[in-house]
Amino acid sequence: MAKLTQEQLLEIFHTLKTIVKPYEKGVVTPHIDIEGKYDLWAHRPALVQGRQHNEFSFVSIILQSNYVGFYFMPIYTNPPEVTPLISPNLLKHLKGKSCFHIKKVDAELLKDVKAAMKVGYAQYKKNGWV
Repeated sequence: MAKLTQEQLLEIFHTLKTIVKPYEKGVVTPHIDIEGKYDLWAHRPALVQGRQHNEFSFVSIILQSNYVGFYFMPIYTNPPEVTPLISPNLLKHLKGKSCFHIKKVDAELLKDVKAAMKVGYAQYKKNGWV
Protein backbone atom coordinates (compact mmCIF):
# COMPACT_ATOMS: atom_id res chain seq x y z
CA MET A 1 0.00 0.00 0.00
CA ALA A 2 1.32 3.43 -0.95
CA LYS A 3 2.16 5.96 1.74
CA LEU A 4 -0.95 7.83 2.81
CA THR A 5 -1.10 11.58 2.25
CA GLN A 6 -1.67 14.01 5.11
CA GLU A 7 -5.15 14.67 3.71
CA GLN A 8 -6.01 10.94 3.71
CA LEU A 9 -4.74 10.56 7.27
CA LEU A 10 -6.73 13.58 8.44
CA GLU A 11 -9.85 12.19 6.78
CA ILE A 12 -9.42 8.91 8.68
CA PHE A 13 -8.72 10.84 11.90
CA HIS A 14 -11.86 12.97 11.58
CA THR A 15 -14.01 9.96 10.70
CA LEU A 16 -12.84 8.10 13.81
CA LYS A 17 -13.27 11.21 15.94
CA THR A 18 -16.95 11.42 14.95
CA ILE A 19 -17.39 7.91 16.39
CA VAL A 20 -15.43 8.59 19.59
CA LYS A 21 -16.65 12.14 20.39
CA PRO A 22 -20.16 11.13 21.60
CA TYR A 23 -18.47 9.33 24.53
CA GLU A 24 -17.21 12.70 25.76
CA LYS A 25 -19.72 12.99 28.57
CA GLY A 26 -19.91 12.93 32.35
CA VAL A 27 -16.52 12.05 33.84
CA VAL A 28 -15.13 11.21 30.38
CA THR A 29 -13.41 14.27 28.92
CA PRO A 30 -10.43 14.98 26.65
CA HIS A 31 -6.95 15.88 27.80
CA ILE A 32 -6.04 16.79 24.23
CA ASP A 33 -8.32 17.90 21.41
CA ILE A 34 -6.18 19.29 18.60
CA GLU A 35 -5.80 18.57 14.89
CA GLY A 36 -4.30 15.09 14.69
CA LYS A 37 -4.67 14.13 18.36
CA TYR A 38 -7.78 13.52 20.42
CA ASP A 39 -8.18 11.49 23.57
CA LEU A 40 -10.73 10.73 26.24
CA TRP A 41 -9.94 10.08 29.87
CA ALA A 42 -12.14 8.93 32.72
CA HIS A 43 -11.70 11.47 35.51
CA ARG A 44 -12.69 9.38 38.48
CA PRO A 45 -10.63 7.59 41.13
CA ALA A 46 -10.56 3.89 40.33
CA LEU A 47 -8.62 0.72 40.94
CA VAL A 48 -7.39 -0.41 37.52
CA GLN A 49 -5.40 -3.65 37.26
CA GLY A 50 -4.48 -3.50 40.93
CA ARG A 51 -3.31 0.14 40.89
CA GLN A 52 -5.17 3.17 42.16
CA HIS A 53 -5.60 5.96 39.59
CA ASN A 54 -7.18 9.41 39.84
CA GLU A 55 -7.85 9.29 36.09
CA PHE A 56 -7.14 6.87 33.27
CA SER A 57 -7.33 6.64 29.51
CA PHE A 58 -10.37 5.39 27.64
CA VAL A 59 -9.43 6.02 24.00
CA SER A 60 -7.02 8.09 21.90
CA ILE A 61 -6.77 8.84 18.21
CA ILE A 62 -3.36 9.97 17.02
CA LEU A 63 -2.15 10.82 13.53
CA GLN A 64 1.03 8.85 12.81
CA SER A 65 3.27 8.95 9.74
CA ASN A 66 1.40 6.31 7.71
CA TYR A 67 -1.63 5.36 9.79
CA VAL A 68 -4.00 6.70 12.40
CA GLY A 69 -3.46 5.11 15.78
CA PHE A 70 -6.70 4.14 17.50
CA TYR A 71 -5.65 3.44 21.09
CA PHE A 72 -8.49 1.54 22.71
CA MET A 73 -7.74 1.00 26.39
CA PRO A 74 -10.67 -1.31 27.29
CA ILE A 75 -8.95 -4.07 25.31
CA TYR A 76 -5.90 -3.56 27.56
CA THR A 77 -7.63 -3.04 30.91
CA ASN A 78 -10.24 -5.80 30.48
CA PRO A 79 -8.93 -8.21 27.82
CA PRO A 80 -10.95 -11.31 28.82
CA GLU A 81 -14.22 -9.38 28.81
CA VAL A 82 -13.64 -7.09 25.83
CA THR A 83 -11.42 -8.92 23.30
CA PRO A 84 -13.92 -11.70 22.44
CA LEU A 85 -16.52 -9.01 21.64
CA ILE A 86 -14.30 -7.16 19.15
CA SER A 87 -14.80 -8.15 15.51
CA PRO A 88 -12.07 -10.20 13.82
CA ASN A 89 -12.03 -7.54 11.09
CA LEU A 90 -11.00 -4.87 13.61
CA LEU A 91 -8.68 -7.18 15.56
CA LYS A 92 -6.53 -7.72 12.46
CA HIS A 93 -5.53 -4.03 12.80
CA LEU A 94 -4.35 -4.50 16.42
CA LYS A 95 -0.60 -3.96 16.73
CA GLY A 96 0.48 -4.38 20.33
CA LYS A 97 -1.73 -4.36 23.41
CA SER A 98 -4.16 -1.54 22.64
CA CYS A 99 -3.21 0.20 19.37
CA PHE A 100 -5.07 -0.39 16.16
CA HIS A 101 -3.32 0.87 13.01
CA ILE A 102 -6.05 2.29 10.79
CA LYS A 103 -4.96 2.94 7.19
CA LYS A 104 -8.37 3.14 5.54
CA VAL A 105 -11.96 3.22 6.63
CA ASP A 106 -14.90 1.50 5.05
CA ALA A 107 -18.46 0.86 6.21
CA GLU A 108 -17.56 -2.47 7.86
CA LEU A 109 -14.59 -1.08 9.79
CA LEU A 110 -16.61 1.93 10.95
CA LYS A 111 -19.36 -0.40 12.15
CA ASP A 112 -16.72 -2.45 14.01
CA VAL A 113 -15.20 0.64 15.67
CA LYS A 114 -18.68 1.80 16.75
CA ALA A 115 -19.39 -1.63 18.21
CA ALA A 116 -16.02 -1.69 20.01
CA MET A 117 -16.68 1.73 21.54
CA LYS A 118 -20.06 0.55 22.78
CA VAL A 119 -18.53 -2.62 24.30
CA GLY A 120 -15.64 -0.70 25.87
CA TYR A 121 -17.84 1.97 27.39
CA ALA A 122 -20.23 -0.69 28.74
CA GLN A 123 -17.28 -2.50 30.37
CA TYR A 124 -15.96 0.73 31.93
CA LYS A 125 -19.48 1.42 33.20
CA LYS A 126 -19.76 -2.11 34.63
CA ASN A 127 -16.41 -1.56 36.37
CA GLY A 128 -17.75 1.70 37.84
CA TRP A 129 -15.10 3.71 36.01
CA VAL A 130 -17.46 6.01 34.09
